[in-house]
Amino acid sequence: MSLDLPALLELARSVTERAEQQLRALTLGEITVKGDRDMVTNVDLAIERQARETLLHQAPGIGFFGEEEGGSTDAETYWIIDPVDGTANFVRTLPLCGISLALVHRGTPVLGVIYLPFLHRRYWAAKGLGAWRNGGPIRASATRTLRDAMIAIGDYGTGPHALERNRVALSIQAHLAEQAQRVRMFGSAAVDLALIADGSIDACITLGNHDWDMAAGVAIAREAGAVVMDTDGSPHTPTSITTIAAAPHLRDAVLDILRTTTAGTRYAADERSPAC
Repeated sequence: MSLDLPALLELARSVTERAEQQLRALTLGEITVKGDRDMVTNVDLAIERQARETLLHQAPGIGFFGEEEGGSTDAETYWIIDPVDGTANFVRTLPLCGISLALVHRGTPVLGVIYLPFLHRRYWAAKGLGAWRNGGPIRASATRTLRDAMIAIGDYGTGPHALERNRVALSIQAHLAEQAQRVRMFGSAAVDLALIADGSIDACITLGNHDWDMAAGVAIAREAGAVVMDTDGSPHTPTSITTIAAAPHLRDAVLDILRTTTAGTRYAADERSPAC
């Protein structure tokens, strides 16, 4: 399939603008538990259903997968959406949440849109077309040392493997606390990766990898010049164990910390366990 990325990016932005309007306008109603300390709301479902209907109608031949109601990732090219990334934040009226929509082609995110309505920030990128925030070009930071770096850590784990994940996360934070300028936890992968792309933060480390959380942010961060990788330093893919994004000059320093803190766990570079 030949992709018209400029046209598909415009379609993705249009769909995400509609989703942003829904996120602002819809009244939070039913909240349903879907897992260990995990939830879905009526707003998540309404946004995902509207996006599915529009994208399948306007881009026939491209598949669709949503976090809440699934779909298929068997097609060569498919959309993937997290209708509200940071649902726990959204439910508690914390502004660190948004819509994350990506286009994946042959296993690689080639287009991403992240809108953070309550921060008044809109991010988008497509392969070869640059990365943008609110219409202006963005680049990952040029920070060179951990001592000058602000680094975000992904949210603590719930469900299977949560105990091990959280022990490793605490170890990573302890090491970063001694070396980095600051450590932050925003509770949204979309926020983390968007802030990497525009240089607001210098690295982010998430001990997990769900496509709906990561794909849009990976596309935007890469197009902005960030390095996006797995624990062993290989390029991040949908089968990676972890999701690590960093300013280029911080790549080796971040990997050094991960080698120390993940040794002997399922997150270690030599374990190559399936993504959690």
